[in-house]
Amino acid sequence: MNKALIALAIGGFGIGMTEFVIMGILPDVASVLNITIPQAGHFISAYALGVVVGAPLLTAIGGKWPAHKVLLLLMLWFTVFNTLSAFANSYELLMISRFLSGLPHGAFFGIGAVVAGKLAKPGKSAKAIATMFTGLTLANVLGVPLGTYLGHHYSWSISFLMVGVIGILAMLSIRFWMPKLDKSSPDGFKKDMKVLKKLELWMVILLTTVGTGGFFAWYSYIAPLITDVAGHDESVVSYAMILAGTGMVVGNLIGAKLAEKFSPIYAVILTLIVMVILLVANTYLAHDPIIILIMTFLIGMVAFCISTPIQMAVINSSKGSEMLGSSLNQSAFNMGNASGAYLAGLPIAAGYGFTSATLVGAAMAGTGVLIALGVIFIRKRKPSLAVEV
Repeated sequence: MNKALIALAIGGFGIGMTEFVIMGILPDVASVLNITIPQAGHFISAYALGVVVGAPLLTAIGGKWPAHKVLLLLMLWFTVFNTLSAFANSYELLMISRFLSGLPHGAFFGIGAVVAGKLAKPGKSAKAIATMFTGLTLANVLGVPLGTYLGHHYSWSISFLMVGVIGILAMLSIRFWMPKLDKSSPDGFKKDMKVLKKLELWMVILLTTVGTGGFFAWYSYIAPLITDVAGHDESVVSYAMILAGTGMVVGNLIGAKLAEKFSPIYAVILTLIVMVILLVANTYLAHDPIIILIMTFLIGMVAFCISTPIQMAVINSSKGSEMLGSSLNQSAFNMGNASGAYLAGLPIAAGYGFTSATLVGAAMAGTGVLIALGVIFIRKRKPSLAVEV
């Protein structure tokens, strides 16, 4: 079981690196391709939209095959198109390759989260799911800073070549460490579609989209926030990414504990409230070169407290169709990624400065709190629609 979870974590490491390293090398990509930083932010959105499309689509297509084989094929796709991203020499080509690279992301995490839960001992599902997400958080401590450093000093293409190598390692680990599993969707996709009738499920997905979008609104423009606002040298961006990644690792572990001790929806509400406070404070304190580094760690930590609780909430909300529900939640995460990056880029493009992105993030996280309260309201008013969240 441990090796199987490690295999999922390695895949998560590669996915986490390709999703977040682009944010650290955004100015470098913009410079080489001769585009603006807000335009380069479209690469973040393109990847995220690929996840949104690919999560339910590839989960549905892969439902007829055993889960371990589906995970292997998803990682093969991921490896191929991330490697091709390294050779894109225009805005259009990189947009296409980033979109295609994102297609297997949601299905891998969605199926992987359910598989991790099934491999876990009774009562330890949260810990097993958190183990898989640990790969993603460690990518922000190790892979993203290294990729950012190499992107700054040599070429941004090296970052995506590194992702390709990690993808190969993930494929090998899945091939040799993952036990044989049942079909991803034993009852068939048509029966799985019935879960889409649950109002509460859609509310949780909306919560994921809007609430986590607050984090991505801030994180998408962390590089210019560190350099242009706080006045740090570009080399400090790599260290800031390590701080954010370390916070994510800590937050992921805290989130697993919260999910085991409390109702996941209450853990999510608490996390989002703290995130609003931190993002608003960061808007006014970002000019201080020391405080901004402290806030980078804290925001990264609080943001990833939400990962395991909200994933468990969706799995619990889609009993009998867990893999589809889990994959849809990954789509929601990346709709948050796309919308956060896009909405935060609007005031920047209008000339309001990079701190305006942080206020956009605070507004999205605050809206997430209201949606979470709506989920609780639905549970109390309509018990027939409610499930454990």
